[in-house]
Amino acid sequence: MDNFDFFSPTEFVFGKGRENEVGKYVRKHGGTKVLIHYGSGSAVKSGLVDRVKASLKSEGIDFIELGGVKPNPRDTLVYTGIDECRSNGVDFILAVGGGSCIDSAKGIACGVPYEGDFWDFYSGKAVVSKALPIGTILTIAAAGSEGSGASVVTQESTMLKRDTGSDLLRPVFSILNPELTCTLPAFQTGCGATDIMAHIFERYFTNTREVEVTDRLCEALLLTMIKETPRVIADPYNYEARANIMWAGTVAHNDIVGVGRSQDWNSHGIEHELSGLYDVAHGAGLAVVMPSWMEFVMSHDVMRFARMATRVFGCQMNFDHPEVTAKEGIYAFRSFLKSIGMPINFESLGAKASDIPTLVHNLGLNGGKTGGFVSLSEEDVASILQIAVDAK
Repeated sequence: MDNFDFFSPTEFVFGKGRENEVGKYVRKHGGTKVLIHYGSGSAVKSGLVDRVKASLKSEGIDFIELGGVKPNPRDTLVYTGIDECRSNGVDFILAVGGGSCIDSAKGIACGVPYEGDFWDFYSGKAVVSKALPIGTILTIAAAGSEGSGASVVTQESTMLKRDTGSDLLRPVFSILNPELTCTLPAFQTGCGATDIMAHIFERYFTNTREVEVTDRLCEALLLTMIKETPRVIADPYNYEARANIMWAGTVAHNDIVGVGRSQDWNSHGIEHELSGLYDVAHGAGLAVVMPSWMEFVMSHDVMRFARMATRVFGCQMNFDHPEVTAKEGIYAFRSFLKSIGMPINFESLGAKASDIPTLVHNLGLNGGKTGGFVSLSEEDVASILQIAVDAK
């Protein structure tokens, strides 16, 4: 196990109806003028934003609103949010929605006190040194942004997705009510589950040895997702299954399962180019990319893939030919994704093989050719994408 520092200051407020207490938690964490940041309108239509306003008013907290966050959130709305916060004296950002809303809120939070262009943080020109406090009310279990310091934003003029990260961007509180996820369509539920599993796998596939504690935590979370996801797709109002998935999503990405070990994140980097170019759901893109990445890198550490196959997917170990077991595990993962309604290849995603050179080029612009479990060249990325084209 490697040396590590772990800092997770977020206060998690979990359970039924807890969003009605948001005013109390904003007050507790020092907010006096709030930007309520949300998406395309479902938070309004459901009455959630009205309940948030009522709670803030009950605590005497003033607020303004900014809706319109899209999946794969855009820098243009972040700029608008920064201007609105500055001109209205906002001192607290409240994201009401999923990962896209929270990521957009983080861009605003670090941009308000910064004298330069907030995009500097996402292009690697600057490091976040100050940010407004952020609270969240989560409406989809997926990105884990409610407990992490990471944020991904798309630059609309180029459709390039870039990320930044800082403990200063970890929300000071996050309200998690599984009831708020019950009306999600099955496809969005499946995309969220895929994203959660990808966050775990990006940590699970490591070159660090003797990390049994976090290995077992990863495996337990993966087993939870395999059990609970089909249950909520069959019965969207299964509160207990929704609750397990929501908490799994948070634990998967606040880095408790990633401490003391090297991590990968190449699958996420490759997928960002797919969702940047085609504007597809992040989880759907990961369903196409991640098993293809696994096929390509499997030979780097066959026994780790065999471990995944036996401990997570229940495959029988072939001690004479562990690569057979490893391949069975990858096949089982892809089959599971297909069973929950995810695309598994370029065609089902709506992507084109002819765009592979563009995707590889854009990944290079994003600095996505990185190390990790296996260091990938441009040719390697093209090969992974070709596997994704041919997958069945």
